[in-house]
Amino acid sequence: MAEQRRAAVPSALPLYLDACATAPPAPEVLDVMAAVQREAWANPSSLHGFGLQAAEALERARRLAARCLGCDPAALVFTSGGTEAIHTALLGAAALLPVGRLLITAVEHPATLAAAAVLAQRGWRIVEAPVDTAGLLDLESFEALLAPPTRLVSVIWGQSEVGTVQPLQAIGSLCRRAGVILHVDAVQVVGHRPVAFDELPVDLLSCAAHKLQGPRGVGALLVRPGLPFAPLLPGGGQEGGRRGGTEPVALVAGFAAALELAVERLRDRGGEDPLGPLRDSLLRQLLQRPGLRLSGVDPLGSPGQRLPHHISLLVSDRHGRPLSGRRLVQALWRQGVAISSGSACSSGVGAATGGAAPSAVLTAMGYPREEAASGIRLSLGPWLEPAALGGVAGLLERAMDDLEAGAVATAQPDQAAG
Repeated sequence: MAEQRRAAVPSALPLYLDACATAPPAPEVLDVMAAVQREAWANPSSLHGFGLQAAEALERARRLAARCLGCDPAALVFTSGGTEAIHTALLGAAALLPVGRLLITAVEHPATLAAAAVLAQRGWRIVEAPVDTAGLLDLESFEALLAPPTRLVSVIWGQSEVGTVQPLQAIGSLCRRAGVILHVDAVQVVGHRPVAFDELPVDLLSCAAHKLQGPRGVGALLVRPGLPFAPLLPGGGQEGGRRGGTEPVALVAGFAAALELAVERLRDRGGEDPLGPLRDSLLRQLLQRPGLRLSGVDPLGSPGQRLPHHISLLVSDRHGRPLSGRRLVQALWRQGVAISSGSACSSGVGAATGGAAPSAVLTAMGYPREEAASGIRLSLGPWLEPAALGGVAGLLERAMDDLEAGAVATAQPDQAAG
């Protein structure tokens, strides 16, 4: 594919730094989708010429996606996104197993927690493996929890909120030794580091297109050959009988195109994400500002243990008191910069408390309630130019000052009334 053109997000303000929530689709992806929508709009299960044209486009996209993910095309099950892929993996695998224990980490995505809750209603016991203050699994505790009746494990490879990357090879080896099925949520990892599914000690792997400049509404579940599971959505026998419903050919083609762009970026840098140095430069600027502390693994010391495009910070005022991460996101947007607090998929939780709800992930990592409500996340994408990030630290500091000033002004009438 030709060299990537800049995505339709300007480098000047407003500045978009929320790639972990969703990334703007790359122009090449939009071009591919438009062409497929024009030329292969029919149902790929139809036997006439229009259907065969759509089926051919779907097969081409499947083969391209499989090549990018290092798997056989038959291993791919296209879904509506990461959430459906995770539910399909856990509920589908559990459906053909005796009721037992599902082991997850204490820092899973809300989609995994929701699927686990369904299994709990069906009699499964759900256990969370603990993590340390950086969000890394305690492998000794994890191994002990693999003993019977554990039958199924789900691990988030790259944590969306704090960026911590779990040691997948070690985790997979432990699961293999215990004879336990392992599902990996790779939604934040795919596109930012090479993934060769056939070489991983993993049985099921979930990913989504919109995190890597593909379209929303499409994802994939990769299934180890020979692993039985029941479809979450039975129907017309699509996806090898593993997911019913007419395949969205244009979305799948866009997903494959986005994967190809990401793989080319990684290949050009010897397997390293070119966003890593850009992230490190911005992080150094941010950590020079008072009131900002890193959460998760320090990428400047352990780069392989953190997502290469990810920064997460805890924010406090000049007196060391935690500030609300949610309110800071709003204050920074008034400065023209888009970031997030926590996982976008759980950002509505706690809104009724005035934006002070603590993060479940930070709480699991040992932070007290007030600090666990002060987290923010900046996540970068290929559309950014280094010059565009030069003023971010100053704008964030200004937003923090505005937030602190507002809090003081709000408190003064109450004090006077008392």
